[in-house]
Amino acid sequence: MRSFLFLSLMSFFCVYIPAGAQTTATATFTASVTVIEPISITTVSHMNFASLDAGMGGEIILTPQNTRTTKGDVRLAEETNVSAAAFIVNGDKGHSYSITLPQEGFILSNGSQNIRIKDFTSDIGRSAVLTKGSSEIRVGATLEIDPQQIPGNYRSIGSIPITVNYN
Repeated sequence: MRSFLFLSLMSFFCVYIPAGAQTTATATFTASVTVIEPISITTVSHMNFASLDAGMGGEIILTPQNTRTTKGDVRLAEETNVSAAAFIVNGDKGHSYSITLPQEGFILSNGSQNIRIKDFTSDIGRSAVLTKGSSEIRVGATLEIDPQQIPGNYRSIGSIPITVNYN
């Protein structure tokens, strides 16, 4: 009988799991994501330095605010059509973005002669915030005019890129 009692007690202690003890536990979580409006850029107006007299050459600087200044002997003529390049950036309101302007120069050509355009600048610097979900960017640059540049209408060879990215 003692053996039986001893075996019964041993069985009780070996398989007994106290009430309230857990061998597993589970927790839950949720997931979320915010999909923002893709950033985009649209050209509003193209750059136009208007008319000039090349004289003995020099540079014309067109600011993003549509003002022209000269270095050297270049003389400015009519300014009716002066225009910095202008763009509208659309995206998610409140997000900041950066712009990348060309770092190298580009060529404007009349078919037989070239003018170099360089030193691109913008009215927002290198970054801004889409406070209303859209923003305007204006871009200026500098032209290098050779002495006695041949008269004619000069246009960029190909497109000149500007890139926007969310920060």
